[in-house]
Amino acid sequence: MSVNVKPLADRVLVEPALAEETTASGIIIPDSAKEKPQRGKVIAVGAGKPDEPMTVKVGDTILYGKYSGTELSIEGSDYLIMRESDIFAIV
Repeated sequence: MSVNVKPLADRVLVEPALAEETTASGIIIPDSAKEKPQRGKVIAVGAGKPDEPMTVKVGDTILYGKYSGTELSIEGSDYLIMRESDIFAIV
């Protein structure tokens, strides 16, 4: 997916994974009880800082903190923009 947004410096634009709709046993989870996803796909990457090149690249699946980033709505889709330091791992 291509988005016409270019993050600055060490920021990353992430498309969060969908929240789980049902449990493993098939019970449907209501919206009020859904956990915020902590996994997502990198959509766009900034250029990095002069002394710190970026580690993640577009297309990486990442893990991040539950309350990391700022929520954005671009062209009807929801995204997060966060600093690379808020990313815990590439999976």
